[in-house]
Amino acid sequence: MARKTSARRVSKSEQQRSVTAAGQPSLPAMERAVASFLTAAGLDPSAHRELSETPALVAAAWAEEFLDGYRRDPRRILEERIDVGEPRLDEMVTLTGLEFQSVCPHHLLPYGGVAQLAYLPGRYVAGFGQIVGVLDCLSHRLVLQEDLAKQVARALQEGLEARGVAVRLEAQQSCMALRGGRQAHARVVTEAFAGTEAQQREIRARFAGAVGSR
Repeated sequence: MARKTSARRVSKSEQQRSVTAAGQPSLPAMERAVASFLTAAGLDPSAHRELSETPALVAAAWAEEFLDGYRRDPRRILEERIDVGEPRLDEMVTLTGLEFQSVCPHHLLPYGGVAQLAYLPGRYVAGFGQIVGVLDCLSHRLVLQEDLAKQVARALQEGLEARGVAVRLEAQQSCMALRGGRQAHARVVTEAFAGTEAQQREIRARFAGAVGSR
């Protein structure tokens, strides 16, 4: 019979390092920084009515939505995993069509798209909401799309002790659409695998069929 179990308990020091890795956000400091940026760009918020509330709005959006992933830990999200006993070697869990948003660390421009995830359970599985929570946690940070795919795969593999994990991200990059070559319709696809069985050719082929790799 399946039962809930807790993953390795994360020590308080580990939790603290995870939570404060990027430092605690200071909304007043962020507001001042945004105002200084606009002023340096020749747009003093105090002289432009339409910009008077911009520093506060931008600071809140970044602290509460774009970077809130730094204040969450994927290990904690997967703590209440479910013990299903011995792994069933023919099973694969697949989630497709998961929307995500993130921010590129180079130009601080957003990117977003759709994620496809699949894993071969070991002894543990997680609720679908928990898996989505891991994706949300790690994407709400400053991270390259390539690294995001790797981080999600690794977090799921380690948190669930999965035999194999595959992650496929397809996204539109504002860095490509709004600057440089201005390729508004281009999509970037990144894939990552984790787990011992994910290295096997037949397993990768099975993952490919599950998550739509090409």
